[in-house]
Amino acid sequence: MFDIGFQEMLVIGVLALLVFGPGKLPELGRMIGRALREFRKASDEFRATVETNLHINDPDPIIAPHPASEPTPTTAVPVETGAVDTSVEAAPTVAVEPGEPYCAQRTSRLFHKSDCAWVARIPEAERAYFKHVAEAREQGFATCPVCEPWEPA
Repeated sequence: MFDIGFQEMLVIGVLALLVFGPGKLPELGRMIGRALREFRKASDEFRATVETNLHINDPDPIIAPHPASEPTPTTAVPVETGAVDTSVEAAPTVAVEPGEPYCAQRTSRLFHKSDCAWVARIPEAERAYFKHVAEAREQGFATCPVCEPWEPA
């Protein structure tokens, strides 16, 4: 761990035995072990909290390709003299974006542009929408370092 060899460990053990005595040495070892265990537990909890809040271990969502919109078959009425051809065509589909250009997760501290990749990871129930950057900042949100939302002056 610290590149300490057997001889160095032996010298440290003898010095600890002389300083603390044979009665206190096992108790000192237990105290150090407990402290290391508590430190490891606290660091694991911190890591889990950060990973949960940032969704680091979540797999990227698989975006299914949209099937190519095929025009619906047109129904043609036989053309007679004076008859008009009535054909029905499909209306093109247009993706509707929400009116608010900024979005944040209610339990997070960052807000994003609506087209940021992180917005797709926020569940719809936990989203908070904002019309202006100032509105998001008033509620305590900070700008996303990925999309860096801003408003033109």
